[in-house]
Amino acid sequence: MTAPDTDAFTAGRAEPDTEALRERALASLLTARDRTTLLTSCVEEPDLTAQHSPLMSPLVWDLAHIGNQEELWLLRAVGGREAMRPEIDGLYDAFEHPRSERPSLPLLAPAEARAYAAEVRGRVMDLLQGADFHGSRLTEAGFVFGMIAQHEQQHDETMLITHQLRRGPRALTASDPEPAAPFTGPAEVLVPGGPFTMGTSTEPWALDNERPAHVREVAPFWIDTTLVTNAAYQAFIEDGGYDTERWWTPDGWAHIRQHSITAPLFWHREGGQWLRRRFGVTEPVPADQPVLHVCWYEADAYARWAGRRLPTEAEWEKAARHDPASGRSRRYPWGDADPAPQHANLGQRHLGPAPAGSFPAGESPLGVRQLIGDVWEWTASDFLPYPGFEAFPYREYSEVFFGSDHKVLRGGSFAVDPVACRGTFRNWDYPIRRQIFSGFRTARSEVA
Repeated sequence: MTAPDTDAFTAGRAEPDTEALRERALASLLTARDRTTLLTSCVEEPDLTAQHSPLMSPLVWDLAHIGNQEELWLLRAVGGREAMRPEIDGLYDAFEHPRSERPSLPLLAPAEARAYAAEVRGRVMDLLQGADFHGSRLTEAGFVFGMIAQHEQQHDETMLITHQLRRGPRALTASDPEPAAPFTGPAEVLVPGGPFTMGTSTEPWALDNERPAHVREVAPFWIDTTLVTNAAYQAFIEDGGYDTERWWTPDGWAHIRQHSITAPLFWHREGGQWLRRRFGVTEPVPADQPVLHVCWYEADAYARWAGRRLPTEAEWEKAARHDPASGRSRRYPWGDADPAPQHANLGQRHLGPAPAGSFPAGESPLGVRQLIGDVWEWTASDFLPYPGFEAFPYREYSEVFFGSDHKVLRGGSFAVDPVACRGTFRNWDYPIRRQIFSGFRTARSEVA
């Protein structure tokens, strides 16, 4: 089906002028670099060059990779410049060397990596001043600059995951989210059945897997108004959830038995109390926060135990974007305005999720809270292309990952910057992954 004209980005908006695009690109690149600098300057050199988990790259690899991608796409592809360091392209090609191999590569040392990334950025600033935002599909509306800002922010989230996996004293600090009034609304809301516009064809910095906008028909369903909390998940544990095979898919059961998984990652029980390790600090597990660091298999098993299921990706997006009153899909649950602190917990300004039910200003038209920020939300869906998908500007961003191996996550986490998080944004990972900032909410079908 062809999507009706309900893609919200352009609703009531004038076409941005060149200077506005330049300012947006500049602000996004600078914000990303400030975060990269913090994440790579708060620890000593041994922690930058060490591999803290075979699942992750050394922090110094991420740092130079960020610079290399910026050089490849902005200086070479857009600016037509000669390669600055062609001999390092292979070292920082994510598809040429898996993460487990990267510590053995002849990587740039921290000082050299910083100098390289800084030199690239200096040249990019010059390029940006004279950039033509209407010259090609790559540069239209500043897309390629937005793509690179999103890429760096995605690696900033990856580096924050590495900091969480790192052993040793705390290196990062941030304020906790503001205390929220206890949520007193309904536990679930009914999302009406019918068509809605999924994805986008007009959001200028949307990536290829978010496109194109198209109509999805969704049957009526109920969805949790808040994320599943640590307290609720503890009830699953105490009821023998990890010891009861019937709650698990066959693959999930085999995985948790093989790896002796009995609780979310970073949790342990001591003196009758659940504790967790968070960025170098051991603390009691807060009952009212969304559960974090669970894999898809764990989320799916909990949902079965609770007599529910995970929402599909289409259900999640309809709950997050569809406005029943107007019939159109918003950019975000709260409307079309860019995220602000009152809407969602984003951008690493806090190093953990806010209590479940926070951010009333960010709720959806139906009253669902925290659909953006706090934790990535596992969905029931495999990562597949939308009808009419076209890989752009390279196949390796999305297309090579399509299939049943990866499950879709939606909504972003506290570690995600707003530039890399919107109502159409799609994330994906293997169903065994737990080091990511992942949680979930549950759903159920409407009974006729």
